[in-house]
Amino acid sequence: MKLKHVDSGSDGVRLETTEGIMHISFCTPGIARIRYTLDSELSGKQSLVVVSRPEAEGVLWTVADHPGHLEISTALLAIQVDKLTCAFSYWDANGKLLTKEPVRGGKTLVRTEVYHTVFDDSADKVETDQGADGLRARAEGINRRLDRQAYHTKLEFEWQEGEALYGLGSHEEGMMNLRGQHQYLYQQNMKAVVPVLVSTRGYGILVDSYSYMTFHDDAFGSYLWTDVDEEMDYYVIYGPEFDQIIGGIRHLTGEAPMLPKWSYGYVQSKERYISQEELIATVQEYRDRSLPLDCIVLDWQSWTGNLWGQKTFDPERFPDPSEMMHSLHAMNAKLMVSIWPIMGAGGDNHQEMSEHGFLLGNQATYDAFREEARELYWKQADTGLFSHGIDAWWCDCTEPFEGDWKGAVKPEPEQRMLINTAESKRYLDPGFINAYSLQHSKGIYEGQRAADTGKRVVNLTRSAFAGQHRYGTITWSGDIAANWETLRKQIADGLNFCVTGSPYWTLDIGAFFVRNHKEQWFWNGDYDEGVADFGYRELYVRWFQLGAFLPMFRSHGTDTPRELWRFGEEGELMYDTLVKYLKLRYKLMPYIYSMAGAVAHRKYTMLRALAFDYREDVRVHDIDDQFMFGPAFLVAPVTTAMYYGPGSRELHGVGKLRSIYLPDGEWYDYWSDERIKGGLTIEATADLETLPLFVRAGSIVPVGPDVQYADEQPEAMIGLKVYSGLDASFTLYEDEGDNYNYENGSYATIEMKWSEADRTLTIGKRSGSYAGMPAVRQFAVEITGNAGRCIVTYHGEPIAVREEDLKR
Repeated sequence: MKLKHVDSGSDGVRLETTEGIMHISFCTPGIARIRYTLDSELSGKQSLVVVSRPEAEGVLWTVADHPGHLEISTALLAIQVDKLTCAFSYWDANGKLLTKEPVRGGKTLVRTEVYHTVFDDSADKVETDQGADGLRARAEGINRRLDRQAYHTKLEFEWQEGEALYGLGSHEEGMMNLRGQHQYLYQQNMKAVVPVLVSTRGYGILVDSYSYMTFHDDAFGSYLWTDVDEEMDYYVIYGPEFDQIIGGIRHLTGEAPMLPKWSYGYVQSKERYISQEELIATVQEYRDRSLPLDCIVLDWQSWTGNLWGQKTFDPERFPDPSEMMHSLHAMNAKLMVSIWPIMGAGGDNHQEMSEHGFLLGNQATYDAFREEARELYWKQADTGLFSHGIDAWWCDCTEPFEGDWKGAVKPEPEQRMLINTAESKRYLDPGFINAYSLQHSKGIYEGQRAADTGKRVVNLTRSAFAGQHRYGTITWSGDIAANWETLRKQIADGLNFCVTGSPYWTLDIGAFFVRNHKEQWFWNGDYDEGVADFGYRELYVRWFQLGAFLPMFRSHGTDTPRELWRFGEEGELMYDTLVKYLKLRYKLMPYIYSMAGAVAHRKYTMLRALAFDYREDVRVHDIDDQFMFGPAFLVAPVTTAMYYGPGSRELHGVGKLRSIYLPDGEWYDYWSDERIKGGLTIEATADLETLPLFVRAGSIVPVGPDVQYADEQPEAMIGLKVYSGLDASFTLYEDEGDNYNYENGSYATIEMKWSEADRTLTIGKRSGSYAGMPAVRQFAVEITGNAGRCIVTYHGEPIAVREEDLKR
């Protein structure tokens, strides 16, 4: 491929080559958009992912013609195009190579025909069954018809030595650094695709494609491949720091809205609470035991009988939904309810969708790509559930077509890909099979926002896509199984999800499947006795410790109960340890909610791979079992058994230590305040009561009182603990805790700064205000290494606390 002609216009640079047209434009000085087609003109497709595409004339860029290459550059980013091969290379403003295509060129388009399946609309042509993953409906198409011509696209790179890559979403394999790996990118239970890569060399790549994709960095090459696209369309985003790259991704794909404060508290779930009475009694038990709780979850089958997916309450088990919600709210608890995109025949929800022609070919799953269908789905959810006062959605099975959750043997990865993508393509346009959850989430968000601005949207989804975060979603990792290997792999899965710009990820604490059913490959937990097994109790405690440092803190699963008192009683090690970390989560609520404010207002990420903060330290690149939780905490979950094996078999001779790498700098052991030099691997105490937890020197951590729910004491004294050693800063964020008034400026921030040289903490002037804001606050200041503390009364004006002000 050779460069033939260059046309520089107001919307970017058009490159005519011997094999098609390429186009380069800039959304910001650090974000380039590249498109490529073999057609005579670029497509005019409307992106489902990118919501902000400023015209290129808003960015200053230049074109320089060199003997062997063309250079298109801004103040931050330069793209060099080889005139002989049209190979691209990407450089920063200092002349550092970020990444490049092979010298021969790295863009390939192959024409492909796109077909759609034609179905017989009669119901007797649909086969339905119910498995571990809910209702499934399947229809055989009567024929396939040619819909259009499109392309397979292939985008090749030559990654650099020592470069680490992260992203692509949450998958079950536990891959951390994606170098040397291969990943299939299609939506499925335990697979949540986000087509973003982020590199330690300081750039990210967002591919604007919704079809099945693959990533390779193996013997077959280093590339991203897409199955069906109108053209190649991708973005290169310069950082160089990960937070800056994430900022660029959200500039393109939209901001993450505030979730309500309660959603950062503890969420109790299981499969399943079957009645109004049981839901209320469970919350009452938490209150009677003084165990903090913010939300309880009603899993599948809120509906009557076998009307799967009907968005109403069964009147026998939930005789008065509005009174149920009144009772739960009176105990300061919220309710999340599971809803499904698939609906069984016989219910009025299904009938209404069918009458409007809004069902896909299986005559059961609604077409979330149609705006009118999304509006009807929301109307049904509002009438049957939201109107009674429920607080949050659990949009289960948002990758609605699967074909491999059956049988005793797990299909091979390539078999799984073929089975599942074929099943999705049967009912969905092949170019859009990865975007169902994105559109489904859009309908819920826009519907609730239009109906009630007093409640922020909370939507727990099992699938995800780029841009979905703008709809108030949290993605969980699917129906995982209870064993130590899975626990460990989940950490890398969550970190790679959040590095894509999607900030909210969680998991089933204790795993969904606990027992082992040999006839079903996915039901492969190690603990047939469930919560009675001390081996499972130990695993659950370690999972719970991890969960306390995730964006959403949530227990869920089948086979065995999950409430805290099922794991022992007060005075017993397992129970007391669970209570310790439950209360720690609430103690850290001012810190956590301030991070939530930073997510919404400053494009922050709270669940952070170590490369966020230590990008150039090659020793962190492959660490898959440690992470930063916000700016202060380094979390090192324990992922091996130390006390019991399955069947309550007691283990002997197992050390109670955990090897941890502390990056450069100084650190404090959270439990002892011992100061430790970084840049080293240490052996940390890791008995059952102790999650290895470290705080970075140069941190300010705000902490709150013991509370039973997140909003219990909004005027309570806030502790400020300074971890000295370096200058530090922290922004305390507060708002009304729910509603969208913050979008109009109804929130307050307080900038806090620690000067190491002066040994002084300055609490700055409060900026902003909100309804119900305390006019006066009290802060209790502590400094590591000093046994005293100082209580100051704050009226919103700057106040300085010197170390000598602390009194023992």
